[in-house]
Amino acid sequence: MKIRAAVLRQMGASMPYTMSKPLEIAELDLDRPGRGEVLVRIRAAGLCHSDLSVINGSRPRPLPMAIGHEAAGEVVELGEGVDDLDVGDHVVLAFVPSCGHCLPCSEGRPALCEPGAASNGKGTLLTGDIRLHSDGEPVHHHLGCSAFADHAVVSRCSIVKIDKDLPFNEAALFGCAVLTGVGAVVNTARVQAGQTTVIVGLGGVGLAALLGVIATGAAHVIAVDLSDEKLETARELGATATVNARDADAVERVRKLTNGGADFAFEFAGSEKALETAYKMTRRGGTTVTAGLPAPTAAMPLNIVSLVAEERTVKGSYIGTCVPVRDIPRYVALYKSGRLPVNKLLSGAIRLDEINEGFDRLHKGEVIRLVVEM
Repeated sequence: MKIRAAVLRQMGASMPYTMSKPLEIAELDLDRPGRGEVLVRIRAAGLCHSDLSVINGSRPRPLPMAIGHEAAGEVVELGEGVDDLDVGDHVVLAFVPSCGHCLPCSEGRPALCEPGAASNGKGTLLTGDIRLHSDGEPVHHHLGCSAFADHAVVSRCSIVKIDKDLPFNEAALFGCAVLTGVGAVVNTARVQAGQTTVIVGLGGVGLAALLGVIATGAAHVIAVDLSDEKLETARELGATATVNARDADAVERVRKLTNGGADFAFEFAGSEKALETAYKMTRRGGTTVTAGLPAPTAAMPLNIVSLVAEERTVKGSYIGTCVPVRDIPRYVALYKSGRLPVNKLLSGAIRLDEINEGFDRLHKGEVIRLVVEM
């Protein structure tokens, strides 16, 4: 079938993207779903910094590629062997397909699925196949989703069924921003009521984490960012204090507010400087969790003496250490109960044709989560 999709053919285009137009809205050929695959009509897809890092070249991927990974839609066609979904079901896409058989999957850590990571790195579906083509040439899949399109073929292992009463533009956020941010809090860190937390980096994932921390009943929820506008948003969402990272005394202010440092510091900015700042804001015996994805060459200087003598912990969190089939329904239930108001993260909707402009706005920090509505 013919589809319209946002295709990246070359990374590292100059900004603004409204001028250079790195994403071409192209007509592609999409094969029917193979065994274990599903054809999904994409209804809404969120613009994420992980997409931006592919466009600017800091996270290299095979090209050409139809990008987009945070999305919700409805099932159109089932491939052979898919018997637990029905046409018309509403679904959220999870951007690491889990095979269920490798060592991480068997340990209950599907976010670290080895075949899933390998296929994502190669720009294929979990089977190793490519279902997208342009003039007979393959177009790679982005994280098994390629969601900036009106339709996508994805692995059944990349799909979580959701209730039909959840609007698609809200549902899309659960595939990345919520899954990663809230998961870092409840799965990776396991924050408990009464503990102190600081969140460095207030994009969509960071603010989702802030909502997750509030839901746990943490005593302090301190938000740190370079943008006064985002700090104001954090206060509106329930942060107990905010600190601008540009301030020379930012670390000391957080340490004073938390009586020596936070129990947990979370870094979502995707920079080594932000991670170093988060580490300094953590108390003796505390834990620093990072879910940011800087350039692969980025490194952080670490004071090993403080790591050992103060029994600190530094942990990575990928997709919120999630089990998507378990966590997405849980987070949706929290949202419906009013305890996780992720709809407040939505900055608006754009058309697919406006996607280059949308990424300009994301880069400038003007929006939290823009959603392409198909």
